[in-house]
Amino acid sequence: MIKEIVQDAGKRMTKSIEALKTSLSRVRTGRAHPSLLDHLRVDYYGSDVPISQVANIGVEDARTLTVTPWEKPMVQVVEKAILSSDLGLNPATAGTVIRIPMPPLTEETRRDLVKVVRHEGESAKVAIRNIRRDANSDFKELLKEKEISEDEEHRAEDDIQKLTDQRVAEVDKVIENKESELMAI
Repeated sequence: MIKEIVQDAGKRMTKSIEALKTSLSRVRTGRAHPSLLDHLRVDYYGSDVPISQVANIGVEDARTLTVTPWEKPMVQVVEKAILSSDLGLNPATAGTVIRIPMPPLTEETRRDLVKVVRHEGESAKVAIRNIRRDANSDFKELLKEKEISEDEEHRAEDDIQKLTDQRVAEVDKVIENKESELMAI
């Protein structure tokens, strides 16, 4: 019973770290990366679909993305979606290819992005701590039901604390890597 709770908590903590990595991949670092456009959606014949399902997204060079819609009528729709996004990018269309130059980041913008990254990291840590709290309350419930002893409960809480410390250290490492990536010119 204790083992299942610890394993479930570990899986949930890992998912929190994956969610953090996904959200950080959307933070612009000045380098062109196809995942920057992952969250954009376009209207495709009445359906709201991700941009990656209507176009091929590639990297032309370190500071330029290329988007090639599979159908000619989608060029304007995709370009409009990129312009109206929160990314602040200005696409340039040449026939059926949309080029998106990445403007260099200013020092102030980099500092703001570091704040965003730290906030995302703190949210991930809070999620991990909430998972720890849930697991500990499960242990207390088992103790109350007299399914485990107090010693087993204390050992289980120690195991969960070690797991939590590991995952929080992983989050710190992910945040540190993203910050250094942001501050590199």
